[in-house]
Amino acid sequence: MVLDPAAGASFPCSIAPWLSVRNSAQAVDFYKSAFGATEGYRLEVPDGGVVAKLSVDGAEFWLSDESPEHGNFSPESLGGGSVRMILTVADPDAVFVQALTAGASKVFPVGEEHGWRLGRVVDPFGHHWEIGRPLAA
Repeated sequence: MVLDPAAGASFPCSIAPWLSVRNSAQAVDFYKSAFGATEGYRLEVPDGGVVAKLSVDGAEFWLSDESPEHGNFSPESLGGGSVRMILTVADPDAVFVQALTAGASKVFPVGEEHGWRLGRVVDPFGHHWEIGRPLAA
């Protein structure tokens, strides 16, 4: 918990990735279809893009269009990304297929290795997602 000394209140600390993409409105639709994401916040911007906070079963992330003038580049502009997401779910096989059906591309299929059931996709915006769960001990 983090204490806000000005308000005398505490609130939970969190880290949420902010994905830079091209075509942010299309990205929101993709993540809804691929991962069942829901919107918690949406701001329409004048150029037709959006700033959105999405949640997949409570796991939050943000996205917006890239803005090179602010140092925010999409994987498409960089020729790849420097981060990949790990989406931990109860049924990685089903979510993997759902992501492929929504338009993701397979990097490697779901399998068991290093104590995880895990597969990897790349979304249409260049972000890599490992979809899996730890194996029961």
